[in-house]
Amino acid sequence: MKPILATMVYCIKDGDVLLMLRNKEPNLGLWVGPGGKLEPGESPYDCAKRELYEETGLEVNNLYFRGLITEISPRPDWQWLMFLYVATEFSGTLVEDKREGRLSWCSLSEVMQLPIPEADSVFFQKVININMPFYQAKFVYDSDLSLVKVTEQ
Repeated sequence: MKPILATMVYCIKDGDVLLMLRNKEPNLGLWVGPGGKLEPGESPYDCAKRELYEETGLEVNNLYFRGLITEISPRPDWQWLMFLYVATEFSGTLVEDKREGRLSWCSLSEVMQLPIPEADSVFFQKVININMPFYQAKFVYDSDLSLVKVTEQ
């Protein structure tokens, strides 16, 4: 099964991170970083910049490539390869894309208490710290999309 290629960007400012409360699948009702699927011919870097702008109105001035996540399951619709980025410099006026979800600046110290995807709870702290090594892992789910195994590489 061919994986879906996607990006996610964590914008960090003054001890806060910009998250989106998803109002549709995948991750309905969970807080995630803005991002989305790569378009044909698009690099992960370009996708991250485009998706961030489309979903938030913010233009990124720097992107740190911080993680590469593989997610697999027996389901053909749950095969993902995610490119994770952190942005610490951006500009523009925050504008929500209501089709995707609601945006909020959340305290970095409180993110782990929010409803976030299982995988994000494993990698979030490691990815947002740009001084830590690059993060790479494989997340294996069952057919109900419950996380059953994590292999950090």
